[in-house]
Amino acid sequence: MGRTPEFGRVENSKVDKPWGYELRWAITDRYAGKILHLNKGEALSLQYHERKDEYQYLIKGSIDVELGGSDGELTARRMSAGDTLHLTPGTRHRLTAVEDSDIFEVSTPEIDDVVRLEDRYGRV
Repeated sequence: MGRTPEFGRVENSKVDKPWGYELRWAITDRYAGKILHLNKGEALSLQYHERKDEYQYLIKGSIDVELGGSDGELTARRMSAGDTLHLTPGTRHRLTAVEDSDIFEVSTPEIDDVVRLEDRYGRV
């Protein structure tokens, strides 16, 4: 017999961040689903994940993405609404909002797997 369906409200899962907020609408032992809201001009840390594998779908706005491997070089690209990005473990990345932006993110469940390399909010 299957489990009983669960209903909830996404507003109850809001996590404030210095760059905006996350709506963590699904966290299980197999996957995680979040909406990231980035305020215009704000940026996530330059970071990578040791285990977390994530897909991002920009549903509103535009962001500048910096990406790099272990060689130390970063490349930049602008994403617009409708673009997707797959970030595999070990990929260094930073997202900066050109305008208020919303990202639909699905990933493996390691939501605390963040290695910060640079951070404008003092979280390194």
